[in-house]
This record gives sequence, C-alpha cells and structure tokens, in this order.
Amino acid sequence: MKIAIIGAGAIGSVVAGYLAKAGEDVLLVGRPAQANIIQKEGLKIKGARGAEIIRLKAATQLDQEYDLVIFTVKTQDIEDAFAENHFYLGERSLILTTQNGVQADNLLSIHFEKEKMLSSIVMFGATYTQPGEVVFNFEGDWIIGQPFMMDRERLEDVTAILKKAFPVVVSEEIMGMKWLKLFVNFNNCLPALTGKSMQETFADLDLCRLSVMLLKEGVSVIQQAGVKLVSLPQFPVERVFGLSAMPVEQGAQIMQKTLTGLSKEPLYGSILQSILRGKASEIDFINGEVTQLAKHLHLEAPLNRKVVGLVHQVEREKKFLEADEVKKEFSLS
Repeated sequence: MKIAIIGAGAIGSVVAGYLAKAGEDVLLVGRPAQANIIQKEGLKIKGARGAEIIRLKAATQLDQEYDLVIFTVKTQDIEDAFAENHFYLGERSLILTTQNGVQADNLLSIHFEKEKMLSSIVMFGATYTQPGEVVFNFEGDWIIGQPFMMDRERLEDVTAILKKAFPVVVSEEIMGMKWLKLFVNFNNCLPALTGKSMQETFADLDLCRLSVMLLKEGVSVIQQAGVKLVSLPQFPVERVFGLSAMPVEQGAQIMQKTLTGLSKEPLYGSILQSILRGKASEIDFINGEVTQLAKHLHLEAPLNRKVVGLVHQVEREKKFLEADEVKKEFSLS
C-alpha cells in the first residue's frame, strides 16, 4: 500500500516517520522548508521512543495517486491541502482524517465518496519544534473508524498497516468518541493564551480553575444539545462528566496533577503550536465548536466565547498574555 501523509507538522511527521521505519512506502507532504530538509537530512524524532533520524521521501505536493492518503493538517487547512493536491486524489485513494474536533470528515466528504472515508482519533502526543524535527511526547492509541458507513474489509486493510507502527483500536462509534476527544483538547486554549507549555500553564492553580469552568460550560451545552459522548479506550466518558460535576476547587486539583505530569518533555498544545508557527489555530473547531452549538440552540456560553476571542486576539496581535491578564479577563484575580 502506497501511503501519503499530507501535513508535516507534529502528528504528520511522527506518523510518516514511524510508518517508514516499519517498512512502509511513505511520502510526507509539507511546506518547502520542511520537505527540503527531510529530503536532505532525514526526519529527526526524539522523545518516548528515543532519538533517531529516519529517512523517508518528502515533497511539497503529491506526485502520483496513493492507496491511502492521511490528512494531518489542522481542520482549518483542509481545504487548502485538498486544493494543492487534488490532481492526484483520485478514485484509487482511501482517505483518513486525524484532526481534532468533529468537522474534518464533513469538510472532506464534499470531495470524496463517503464509503472511501475513514476517520481517526490520535491519542499519542507530539510537538513540532522546527522543520524536520519533532518530539514524540507520549505513546497512545490510534483509534480508527468510518464516519458515514462501515466497510470492514477496507477498515481492516488500513488497520493492519497502521498497527505496524502504533497501537490501533477500531471503533464503530468514532463520531461519539471524537466529541469526547474534543473535551480532551479543551485545555489547549489556555497555553495558547500564555505562550507557555502545558506543564507551566497548569502549574498555576487559578488557570486550572478556569479550565474546569470552561469544561463545565461546554459539557452543559452538549448535554442540552443531546450530543452523545462515547468512551475512549483509556479515557472513559465518566471522567469528563465527573470532572464537570464536581466543585471547581476539587476539579482544579485533579486538572493540575494530570496536566503537569503528561510528559517529561515540554508539551505544547495543538493550538499554541499553530500560533508559534505563525498559522491560524484550530480554536474555532475546539472551544469554538461549543460556542457555535450554543448559538444554534439559543444558549449562552460566555466563558468559551471569551476564550475563543482571546485566542484570536493573540493570533492577530502576535502577543501572548501574562497569567494575571488571563485571570483578570475571567475575574479570577
């Protein structure tokens, strides 16, 4: 199976690197600076599996049709990625999405037959440091399913390939799991405001309190909307519901312990990583998904609406906020 990964950021690089190391025929598609250095010097990965340089093919666009095309760009970049590579995205290709949030499959289904589409949730963590270099922060499952219809044979073919490099779990309820994963990523907005790692940001107990408050509001909205959350293999849905139901102070203590111990290496959330690279972030598809749902149902979600606006402010002004400024915005001083 010929495999192309579109997006040479943190997750795309880790996926391409370890699949290539496992002996698969892989092309990694990225920006010129990324493709050039990977072609010349290889892909440098360090972290949970040690440090190594992996040789693989890299380019700025697809060069032929591929059996499996994995989109690892952020949701907001999907349309551009499709437009730049559509000439070789033909009938032969199976399409696999990896994005956070719940909209990537809907966006790509405009361009592809729904039975050829697969969706996934990435539970391992990675950080992009510079072109051709990434940190693999921690191991985790790669959960795969089909968002629109089931085709067991296709699903098993792709699963067999991915299992060569990552632990893979097959789900028949991938969309319910993606909604739960949205709440796993809900905390990424706060490091995006401070410009600091997850560990540094959540060492501040006030910001942990804010994180719990955002979660409580978000869970309230999706419960009123009737959205079904489905447990992830190692992350039961009760964890989110339990955290959102407990007193803020108790939840903040748990949040702090969990988020400051995620990785030995500094871990930067996906939203902050985009901002550091001078790119638009996926905030509209994480916390913004809740605010849009609330608006549609004529509900209020003021905390998440404010955090979305502040992240966009950081994107525009290219200036991070001090922790005390964040606390003042949310009356936590």
